[in-house]
Amino acid sequence: MPRVQKNPLRSLTEEERATLERLSRSHHTAAIIVGRAKTILAVSTGMTYTEAARWCGRRSGEGVARLVSRFNQHGLKALETRPGGRPPVVYGSAERNRILETARRAPDREQDGTATWSLVTLQKVLRREAGFERLSTFTILGV
Repeated sequence: MPRVQKNPLRSLTEEERATLERLSRSHHTAAIIVGRAKTILAVSTGMTYTEAARWCGRRSGEGVARLVSRFNQHGLKALETRPGGRPPVVYGSAERNRILETARRAPDREQDGTATWSLVTLQKVLRREAGFERLSTFTILGV
C-alpha cells in the first residue's frame, strides 16, 4: 500500500492543463521540460508519485514529490530549469573584452616588465592597470 502523499498536487486550472498537454507532446521543447510536464499530468490523473515516476522514466517518487511541491508553489514556472550550482558570472562581456585586448597587444618591455606574455605576467598587468584585483590565471585561460 503506498504512503500518503504529504503534499498532494493541487487541482490544475484549464489553462495549466492545456499548457501541460501541449508541452508533453512538444518535439521542439527541451526534453527535461517535456518530461516534467508528463510527470505533472500523470500525477493529476491520480497516479501515485512512484507510479508517475516509473511511467515517466524516473527512478523514484522522491523527485516527483519535489516537482509537485514546486508546481504547487510556483505553477508552470516549476517546469523550467533552475540555475545549477555553478558560481555566478563575475566578469561580463566588457571585462572579457578588456582581458582580450590586453592579451592581444604586444607587451611593453619597460612598462610591463616582459617581452612576451605569460599567464602570470598578464595577470599582474591586468591586476595593476585594469582593476582586476582577484583575477586568476584560470580565468584568463577561460577567456
